[in-house]
Amino acid sequence: MDNTMRTKHMDGVFGILSRFALAALLAAVMAMPASAGDREKAKRIHDRLAGVPPTDAVLTQMEAVMAGGTDPICPSGINGPACAAYIAMENTNFYNVTLKNFAAPWTNEARSVFVPLNDYIATVIGLIRDDEPFNQLLSRDITYVGRSGVVSATPSANNNDHYAQLEANNINLRDELVATTQSSVNNIPPNAAAGVLTSRAAAEAFFVAGTNRAMFRFTMLNHFCADMEQLHDTSLPTDRIRQDVSRSPGGDSRLFLNSCVGCHTGMDPMTQAFAYYNYDENTGAIQYTAGNVQPKYFNNDLTFPPGFRTPDDHWDNYWRKGQNSYLGFDPARPGSGDGAQSLGDELGNSEAFASCQVKKVFRAVCLREPDLPDSGTVDQITATFRSTGYRMKQVFADTAVYCMGQ
Repeated sequence: MDNTMRTKHMDGVFGILSRFALAALLAAVMAMPASAGDREKAKRIHDRLAGVPPTDAVLTQMEAVMAGGTDPICPSGINGPACAAYIAMENTNFYNVTLKNFAAPWTNEARSVFVPLNDYIATVIGLIRDDEPFNQLLSRDITYVGRSGVVSATPSANNNDHYAQLEANNINLRDELVATTQSSVNNIPPNAAAGVLTSRAAAEAFFVAGTNRAMFRFTMLNHFCADMEQLHDTSLPTDRIRQDVSRSPGGDSRLFLNSCVGCHTGMDPMTQAFAYYNYDENTGAIQYTAGNVQPKYFNNDLTFPPGFRTPDDHWDNYWRKGQNSYLGFDPARPGSGDGAQSLGDELGNSEAFASCQVKKVFRAVCLREPDLPDSGTVDQITATFRSTGYRMKQVFADTAVYCMGQ
């Protein structure tokens, strides 16, 4: 083959190779995820938090901080995409819709989002709006009501009319909710008020009839993200299990030892904190009988008479030992106390409480359960939540930034 033919042959080979290389490069570029610009990322953050598109002005305001800037709306030290999230949280829909739907399932046994606004939900919204320490959700003498005169019905211990009117009139909860003491509204002593645990809505759902164990179980579901089966521990002492629990269900004591014990050894000593509480269906109000144990604590007391008979509202946390010690209760706290307020403080200052709040925000903002690849970020957001004063707005902001995409 002469040099001319060889040159033409090589040119053809390189031409074919070049076309293959170009095609491969184009395919690779097309397969790569497109990187969204700051404006698109800002819109995603707003959509996740408010559930509605931002106005052009708000979107421009958010876009301006995405590259590391800040805005007067944002707390000191908050900038970049996190600041954009704070701007998005100024939208009234964040409070009236996103946070309302976030808290609504915690207020009823069906865990339904389709419930009216109530004092429990309003308190969650208010604490988040005001960046109040969210670890006090289960222990503080606080509730949120509509500003005086904004609706005709006043806050009442006996009905939900005030909150129903706030919702029916589409009152702006961002601007019109104000904090007050729960004890003054529900007519209970200040030391008996335990945040949402003693809200009227929670009492109606979990203190009504029964044995008050429902309040503890749903507190675990809603604020520890675990049901009793997941907290099952048969290794703990059985000395505080009440009289209404059979020691030989169906005539088989093994069922008690291998099943019933697992829930009741931890639950019954802590449910004792609610011994003075009831929901009175006749008056529609929470009832508190200081010093007098509610009769429901002695229901079916002949099932096993040698069992524990509740004398007062003193509780002990047996889960500080055994397999549930992983829940991370604060070692600086005594692990025992009297009444719902001190129990709420014990639960609200645990690692499990903090972790659960972050997981719930992740589900609400990212619209999915956190998976294994998300675990590092979830742990980091939880650590920040605990170290910066339990500020839930920060959790929402950090989560929205994580889920805004590339």
